[in-house]
Amino acid sequence: MSTEDGLREQPPVLAKGSWIYLIAPTKEEMQEVSRGSGIPLDFLEYPLDEEEIPRIEFDDSGVLVIIRVPVARGSTYDTVPLGIIITEDVVITVCPEDNPVISELGSGRAKGFYTFKRTRFLLHILFNASVLYLRYLRQIDRKSEGIRIMLEHSTRNKELMDLLDLGKSLVYFTASLRSNEIVMEKILKLYLSGRTGGGEEGRFIKMYEEDRELLEDVITENKQAIEMGDIYTSILNSTMDAFASVISNNLNIVMKFLTAVTIILMIPTTVASFYGMNVLLPGQSSPYAFTGTLLVSALFSIAVTILFRRRHMF
Repeated sequence: MSTEDGLREQPPVLAKGSWIYLIAPTKEEMQEVSRGSGIPLDFLEYPLDEEEIPRIEFDDSGVLVIIRVPVARGSTYDTVPLGIIITEDVVITVCPEDNPVISELGSGRAKGFYTFKRTRFLLHILFNASVLYLRYLRQIDRKSEGIRIMLEHSTRNKELMDLLDLGKSLVYFTASLRSNEIVMEKILKLYLSGRTGGGEEGRFIKMYEEDRELLEDVITENKQAIEMGDIYTSILNSTMDAFASVISNNLNIVMKFLTAVTIILMIPTTVASFYGMNVLLPGQSSPYAFTGTLLVSALFSIAVTILFRRRHMF
């Protein structure tokens, strides 16, 4: 698609100023794009590796920028690699699955977005990724708060596993955000060193003053997302530790209660056992022997119950 002069239309394949968006492309599709653009096939294959780390790689035919973008999968969150390939004529994005970072640009809602402004296009993607991280981080915080409230009334395994899943999502987010930050800082260093205006890098990443302002905004948003991720991770870990202590404490209380009840119930059994022996016992011939046995058992049980109560075993 092309957005030059505010028009959105389907241009010929690899037309100058085009944006080619590949979602989980086949081998044949990647080979076709590689032949048409002149970029190495590896540039198209790297972003399809789920474990690919963010980085910048230069080649005579273009530059490859890989970042990790967030995706929501039901109640959990993850990150996937997104490759942005910039040549002298086109911009190519490659991702193993569709994601809101690119979808929003493709919808035409983004302001000041033009595919022929390649560096601005790259910065818009970075900015959208940082904003999406912030959005998902707030969602994670709201979900964890809801689970915390549920755990106050019930300590089922499901809620604990949900908290664990959110904690894993936060770890993925903060790790990806820090890796993205390295890419952003490298782009800023290229600009400050003057290498975006000439040389091999400058052929593909040409940055102007307004682009630097956008890049600084991107870095600021990314740093804010990192800080939020660290804060939410700390809160979630504290919550998990607190509920682990509560569960352990509840177990101790239950065990203490059951122990006290067992001791109290053993008293009547012990007294009755004495009078069940086939030996001479005091008062065994009395018509009130059974009643006396019950009274003694009751008195001992009441006395032990009062003692345990004073020691807060109930």
